[in-house]
Amino acid sequence: MTAVAPDAAGLRRRARELLAAHPPATTDRLAFLQARFDAGLAWVHFPEGLGGLGAPRTLQAVVDAELEAADAPDNDPRRIGIGLGMAAPTLLRHGTDEQKRRFLRPLWTGQEVWCQLFSEPGAGSDLAALGTRAVRDGEDWIVDGQKVWTSSAHLARWAILLARTDPALPKHQGITYFLCDMTDPGVEVRPLRQLTGEAEFNEVFLTGVRIPDAHRIGEAGDGWRVARTTLMNERVSIGGMRLPREGGMIGPVARTWRERPGLRTHDLHQRLLTLWVEAEVARLTGERLRQQLAAGQPGPEGSGMKLAFAGLNQRISGLEVELRGEEGLLYDDWTMRRPELVDFTGRDAGYRYLRAKGNSIEGGTSEILLNIVAERVLGLPAEPRTDKDVAWKDLAR
Repeated sequence: MTAVAPDAAGLRRRARELLAAHPPATTDRLAFLQARFDAGLAWVHFPEGLGGLGAPRTLQAVVDAELEAADAPDNDPRRIGIGLGMAAPTLLRHGTDEQKRRFLRPLWTGQEVWCQLFSEPGAGSDLAALGTRAVRDGEDWIVDGQKVWTSSAHLARWAILLARTDPALPKHQGITYFLCDMTDPGVEVRPLRQLTGEAEFNEVFLTGVRIPDAHRIGEAGDGWRVARTTLMNERVSIGGMRLPREGGMIGPVARTWRERPGLRTHDLHQRLLTLWVEAEVARLTGERLRQQLAAGQPGPEGSGMKLAFAGLNQRISGLEVELRGEEGLLYDDWTMRRPELVDFTGRDAGYRYLRAKGNSIEGGTSEILLNIVAERVLGLPAEPRTDKDVAWKDLAR
């Protein structure tokens, strides 16, 4: 007999039972998070035993509100965003039962940080052209190659990895999806210094890295289909994050406008109003997108949201610099730091302006996302792709 998923009242009761058994004030943070996962209150829409209860996704807010009111610790979601937003949905949809049991709990509690080994120096926007090779050797795969723009690789224990396993097939075929232990021999992480002076990104070199076949996700050669699940969820996690009104980049600009009337001009006022409205439209669209996600898997809507997010952040940060005049050009933190988090709102205007330039590259370039929206949302004809049916080994590189 199939168990009935709890409703809002049932979830509130379960949350209160968790708090009674593990009072946040006296319970170790990790122990509380593990107990929350085991109670099915981590992702309520996940299956029982995997951090959930099979409840509607929309009811997660009920649990979160109960625990937040009790000052219970969260799992620091910004720090482990790649694991939560990309690895977990992929494991849930394509992983084996053993893989789900092994990886989802420490992923959600933050004990194991994840990164994404997808992009390469010669395969960024055209991800399917990747050249990192994985060759079968008994029960292992031996991987050699280079990845780039890898957020949090210097912090990560695990990585989701795409590698080419059959170069005789066209580029979208012959790709396999793996889980890579970042502590294994042959994995080398090097920092990439950015425009901001920091190094939150990395390049990763893989030299003779052995990955057990048990850490393959999906069938060999079916990695592109698995990766599409990751990519769609990535764009939702970047462009569809939940924000309050005046959350995100528009907040600091609006506060500056109210607190410093001497900076105002009619032109800046009109531009700020336009951007404020666009930010609010994007926020409400994100709420609608999350409601749609409650009924199924993410689709091309996430690409549209991420596209809007990138352009909006860049225009808002540009207006903020212009609004502040000479002061807006100051950037007093030009250091080679290795941050755990990207903090847009807790820094100065100069940092926001510089860092926002990366928004149109990370998580799918704006040009690629425009193609996705054009083809999959608007139904426009696809661009000609002459290399689609050519063996990868025969492509010019």
